[in-house]
Amino acid sequence: MRFDPLLLVYALPLVALWGFHVVNARRKSRQARAVLDENRDAGLTEPPSLHPVIDPAICLGCGACARACPEEKVLGIVDGKAMLVEPTACIGHGACHAACPTGAISLVFGTATRGVDIPVLSPQFETSVPGIFIAGELGGMGLIRNAIEQGCQAVDAVAARSKRFEKAEGVLDLVIVGCGPAGIAASLGAMKYRLSFLTVEQSSLGGTVAHYPRGKVVMTSPATLPIVGDVRFGEVTKERLLSFWTDVLDRTGLAPQFEQRVTAIRSEQDHFSVETLGGIVLARSVLLAIGRRGTPRELGVPGEDLDHVVYRLIDPEQYAGKQVLVVGGGDSALEAAAELAGQPGTHVTLSYRGGAYARARARNRDRVRALVETGRIVEMLESEVRAIFFDRVAIDWAGQVTELPCDAVLICAGGLLPTQFLRDTGIAVETKFGTA
Repeated sequence: MRFDPLLLVYALPLVALWGFHVVNARRKSRQARAVLDENRDAGLTEPPSLHPVIDPAICLGCGACARACPEEKVLGIVDGKAMLVEPTACIGHGACHAACPTGAISLVFGTATRGVDIPVLSPQFETSVPGIFIAGELGGMGLIRNAIEQGCQAVDAVAARSKRFEKAEGVLDLVIVGCGPAGIAASLGAMKYRLSFLTVEQSSLGGTVAHYPRGKVVMTSPATLPIVGDVRFGEVTKERLLSFWTDVLDRTGLAPQFEQRVTAIRSEQDHFSVETLGGIVLARSVLLAIGRRGTPRELGVPGEDLDHVVYRLIDPEQYAGKQVLVVGGGDSALEAAAELAGQPGTHVTLSYRGGAYARARARNRDRVRALVETGRIVEMLESEVRAIFFDRVAIDWAGQVTELPCDAVLICAGGLLPTQFLRDTGIAVETKFGTA
């Protein structure tokens, strides 16, 4: 048989493409494996809520799920199979499930080892307590679009419910707790229905989004806000999204009460008594749109209520030239300390009760270690804050109480999930262990 040279013309490019594909796939597999191993070493293996579970027997390793995920590096292909390599960064978009061509991905709440508490809700987002509704992330579903839609649908149900009651002086139709996307959408819906209502927020406008790092890109799908109309962003920075919410408030006259944390909700005969830091409000219905991050965990030390004590870093530049104490040993604490250390003239002290940052990513540990070595951060491991004063802090370090000058204190000790608050209110909560 005579060899046809034309075969080389066609075969060589195909072999080259195949070789390039193999090399590229192996490179991406190593990168994904490195991310996965880093998170496993740091103990960051549990997704916060809704997340994908991949059946390796069905997975083709095509990467469609990883490409569809709007969050960078949450999914990766490791040894030819899709894996959740950044579990704690997954916020339940569900795009991976829709993109999988073989149906290898299921979306579940919780894992076999870590349950996720989810309130029991009706199709109208009403809880087991008639008249109390939940919308947004607290119900287990993330995403801005979902939050907006749920806030609107919950208020539809509230408006229908309010017709069963006669107007009573001093009793509102609705109290909305939370001013993130769900709370804003619900508030606009209440305006559309001409309900008497009050919106309260324990911190600032934007809810969970307000506490994202500066410049973070947020993914949103098209949604429709009452009164305002269609919202079409796609990719949008945190700052632009907050600017949009501010503009919505200005255009509609919506006036939430900020810095008003709800401490209790009590059922009366035909209404609810909602206790806030500003007093008691009576309402026929209550909508909880407070997210899942809950209330920041406090240290429980004297002076923690001072104005210069905060629990989230919003703008590092405001601390330029100041002496700042950061308390905590997780990723948020290490990232905050590093950001502050980059400000001109800022002196940063990092206090952590443990002997090592076991639950922080390697890149954050390395970044802080480098800043400690150059003197940009003073590190105090195995230390605990004992008291906070106007101009200094008292820290127990190695058995000896030391006082340090301090202009600001940033506490990054995590958050208290609102599960107990829900149960105290009488709302039924189910713990999901890998439940679809």
